Amino acid sequence: MRKAWVVGGAVGGCGAGFVGLLVVGTFVAASGLAGGAGGAVVGLAKGAVPAAYQSLVERFGNTCSAISEPLLAAQLYQESGWNPTAKSPANAFGMAQFLPSTWAAHAVDGDGDGDRDIFDPADAIASAAAYDCELAKNVQHVPGDVTDNMLAAYNAGTYAVIQHNGVPPYKETQDYVARITTLAKSFAKPVGRVPPTRQAAGAIDFAQGKLGTPYLWGGNGTPEQGGRFDCSGLTQAAYRTVGVELPRVANDQYNAGPHPSRSELLPGDLVFFSNDLSNSRAIHHVGIYVGGGYMIDAPHTGAKIRFDKIDSPDYFGATRVTASGAASLPKDLPASA
Repeated sequence: MRKAWVVGGAVGGCGAGFVGLLVVGTFVAASGLAGGAGGAVVGLAKGAVPAAYQSLVERFGNTCSAISEPLLAAQLYQESGWNPTAKSPANAFGMAQFLPSTWAAHAVDGDGDGDRDIFDPADAIASAAAYDCELAKNVQHVPGDVTDNMLAAYNAGTYAVIQHNGVPPYKETQDYVARITTLAKSFAKPVGRVPPTRQAAGAIDFAQGKLGTPYLWGGNGTPEQGGRFDCSGLTQAAYRTVGVELPRVANDQYNAGPHPSRSELLPGDLVFFSNDLSNSRAIHHVGIYVGGGYMIDAPHTGAKIRFDKIDSPDYFGATRVTASGAASLPKDLPASA
C-alpha cells in the first residue's frame, strides 16, 4: 500500500500508436525471457537493509565463512522484519528473536557498552551472527553444504543434523533452509546479469487489462471495490494470475527476488519508489515495468491505472520477482513488545 504520491510524466496525450508499440515491444521481450546466466553475489543490495542497521550487518555478516551479509540480513528480516522490539507468541524477543534461555547462553556485547541487551540491535545482530557461527562449527564435519547444515541446526538442532548426516528429512527444516537461502538472494548485490523470469508476460497482460481503472486506496480488485486497486494491490493481483503470491504491501514486495540495475530492467520487473533512498522499508509506491522507461501503475487517488515514466527523484530500484523468492518471504512477523 502506498502514501499519497503525485506522479509526473504520464503518457496521457500520446497517441494510440505509441501505446500499441510499447505493448507489442513489451510482449516480444517478455515472451523471450529464456536464457541468461546469473553471476555470483557480493555484499548487500542498495537499500535492502535499513540504513540504521546496514553497517552492523556488514560488520557481523562476515563473522565466519558459513554466513554472509545477505544471509544474515535474510535471517533478521525473516525473524522480525527489522523490528528491534519484536516479541513473538512463543516469547522470543528482539530483532533476532532469541528465546531468553538461548540469549543467556549465547548473547554477545555487539557494541561494547558492557551489557547484552536483547532489544539492542547491535547486540542482537552480533549475537545472531555469533550463534550461527557456533552452530556451523558444531556441524563442520557433517557431509554437505556447511551453510545449509548450519541453518538446519538453527531450526532442528545440532544433534538432528549430525544424526542424519546433513539436513534432516523434516519438512519444516528443509523449508526453512530453502527459504533463508532463497531470501538471501533478495538482499544480495548482483554481479552480472540477473536471470529473467518466465512469469513476466502474464503479469503484464493482467496489468494492461486494468488500464483506465480508477485508483482505490487499499483496493484489491474485489467486486465490492468495483474491481479497483491501489499500487501494491495491482502488482499482487497481476502476479497472482501467474501463480506467484506476493505480500500485500510494496516494501515487502521488494524482497520477492533479486534486484536488477536500472540498465538491466526487463518487462515484468517490479519498480519501486521510496521516501528514503537508503531504506527499502520506506518504499511507498510500486509499478510493473513494461519497457522503454515506462511502467503500468495505480498512481494515486483521483487517477486511473496508466503508463507512467519510472525515472523520478524517488526511484529506488527494482525486483525481478521469482516464485521461490515470493514464497520465501515471512508471512506473520511478530509484533512490537
